[in-house]
Amino acid sequence: MRLSRPARITLGTVTGLILLVIYLPLLVVFVNSFSTSTNLTWPPPGFTLEWWGKAFQNQGALDAIATSAQVAVLATAISLVLGTLVSLALQRHKFFGRDAVSLLVILPIALPGIVTGIALNNFFRTIIDVRLGLLTIVIAHATFCIVTVFNNVIARLRRMGTSLEEASADLGAGVWTTFRLVTFPQLRSALLAGGLLAFALSFDEIIVTTFTAGAGVTTLPIWILDNLFRPNQAPIVNVIAVVLVLVSIVPIYFAQRLAGAEQLQK
Repeated sequence: MRLSRPARITLGTVTGLILLVIYLPLLVVFVNSFSTSTNLTWPPPGFTLEWWGKAFQNQGALDAIATSAQVAVLATAISLVLGTLVSLALQRHKFFGRDAVSLLVILPIALPGIVTGIALNNFFRTIIDVRLGLLTIVIAHATFCIVTVFNNVIARLRRMGTSLEEASADLGAGVWTTFRLVTFPQLRSALLAGGLLAFALSFDEIIVTTFTAGAGVTTLPIWILDNLFRPNQAPIVNVIAVVLVLVSIVPIYFAQRLAGAEQLQK
């Protein structure tokens, strides 16, 4: 479809305005991380690298980064295993209630975070009587991270078909051998892309984390929220926020590159 010149100009202008609204606040945070002011002021009265040095010496921030990374890695690992198993079950087998199971797997990513957080908080505290902590955060994050793995893997399974797996079975290979030598090699890039997205989703999640963290466990987003309006902490928070943005961008970028490379191969 070819657009007229006025339509292209209008579409370009609207797109530019949308991108400006999305990314201008991020640019302000980045610039303020170099500001000489100790408050969230604009424009910055001057520029300095002092806050970047202090941020990487702030033990609370470093501990929060380590906690977020640990939670993200564990949640991603659980999501990779469960997401792959559910995808194989739903795509390779027909059974009663398959569509309902598929909906239930995808539903957590569509629910408002506060609803998921409240539901999990009640489940952990009143139903199974588990103390809120690192484990409950990991379980909570896995409930929605599994969706990114599931979507990537089941999409790949649909494109793969079953001919190679059936040929492997005809040649005498067992289920595990077929998965290891035939299915898994074709799923590797989908698993990597899903895992990268799951890690990014878990690393900067705050709403569900707030309801499932309990006392004494502070992830990076919670640390940022707690310190945002404390005296002399705003510049350090800006630095950590920039780092958080960069950490989130990297896995998403590589996931997109993987998806693009697969399209080119086709």
